[in-house]
Amino acid sequence: MSSGSGKNAKSLFFDHLLLPEGWARDVRVTIRDGRITALEIDVEARPEDERHGCGLPGMPNLHSHAFQRGMAGLTERRGPSDDSFWTWRDIMYRFVDRVTPDDVRAIAALAYVEMLESGFTRVGEFHYLHHDRNGAHFADLAEMSGAIAAAAAESGIGLTLLPVLYSHSGFGAQPPRDGQSRFILSVEDYARLLEGAGRHVASLPDAVVGVAPHSLRAVSPDQLRLLEPLAAGRPVHIHIAEQVKEVEDCLAWSGRRPVEWLLDHADVDGRWCLVHATHMTDAETAAMARSGAIAGLCPITEANLGDGVFPAEAFLAAGGRYGIGSDSNILIDCAEELRLLEYGQRLTRRGRNMLARGAGQSTGAALHAAALAGGAAALGVRSGLAAGLPADIVSLDPDHPALLHRQGDAITDSFLFAAGRSAIDCVWHYGEKLVHQGRHRARSRILRDYHAALETLIA
Repeated sequence: MSSGSGKNAKSLFFDHLLLPEGWARDVRVTIRDGRITALEIDVEARPEDERHGCGLPGMPNLHSHAFQRGMAGLTERRGPSDDSFWTWRDIMYRFVDRVTPDDVRAIAALAYVEMLESGFTRVGEFHYLHHDRNGAHFADLAEMSGAIAAAAAESGIGLTLLPVLYSHSGFGAQPPRDGQSRFILSVEDYARLLEGAGRHVASLPDAVVGVAPHSLRAVSPDQLRLLEPLAAGRPVHIHIAEQVKEVEDCLAWSGRRPVEWLLDHADVDGRWCLVHATHMTDAETAAMARSGAIAGLCPITEANLGDGVFPAEAFLAAGGRYGIGSDSNILIDCAEELRLLEYGQRLTRRGRNMLARGAGQSTGAALHAAALAGGAAALGVRSGLAAGLPADIVSLDPDHPALLHRQGDAITDSFLFAAGRSAIDCVWHYGEKLVHQGRHRARSRILRDYHAALETLIA
């Protein structure tokens, strides 16, 4: 291994550090140019080491609509009829109708600060807001993608940008409805958007650009086929089977359920992330697991919207993989996403420790390991802490009341189920310390910009 010596080198020392093979004691991590160059286990600290109690790999956030952070909490009033995802969406359309590129940058930057402060070190930005407020194309078709890239640069978070193809309002290529004009693209324009997005993220140290057909209701079968050459070698993300109405509409259109239809008509493999996939039959659940696709689970948003609970126990039993995302960003909290994932299974199955790997095994360790590996795969990067990989690390305060005298997997369990984000001390992405004592280094400035944007958007 490289020694990591040189002017760009730094060394961190952890009393406890979660490595791919499990928790290790007395670990020195040497970092140079953003990457880990050496890991030394069971060693003594040196004077030049920066000392920390315990650390974990940073978690990928595989699904975010960053601009929705600006409307968090504004949809919690009951309407004249039954509220659902669809009534929430109407309110979202009214909010998004006023947003400028600079607003997107300001809102996304704060969302990314909050992600970092909660232990997310990379975000998959599922970005479908492309055009000006009247629906006209910007001179640079990727200007809104540029605003996302600028927010990632301001905050320092890792970015997998997922520009979205959105062309129709419903199954069977129905014409767009009012409120969707800022999203709509042809496949030809989408190819130009991808090219522009690539230019905007080129200055970020480890950015990835993926492909994202919005959903089966927003992209026609012909368009899905035309995306295949654009998707070669890239992550592919799609919303699917989030709501019962979506399943019913897909059945009426095609005679097939959404996941069933997609698996029959697309070459779904390990590059794909099927976001939500909440409403599946047992056969769909097993088939999705066999495909290798990642389930993109967003438990806080799915609970907030009343979507339902993903069949995680059956999916894992069939060999499925998953990651977590913050989706609508109603509340950004890495530990809470994992905790709610497990608690949703407990409530529906009426048991405890539902997603542990077996008798005597840690539930927190299983949740963290699965979301880490699945999230990284979905975002086109490698996961964990090892020589050659980016130094994406989260340190915890060992003096937090919920972490006292914990060792091994008890640290993970206590972090996820008892402490949460209040135990987070420092966060590094690509070797840069962005969070110290739980607070992002640029929070005050980024919050001022967010405040100015919201003052205009919420009158």
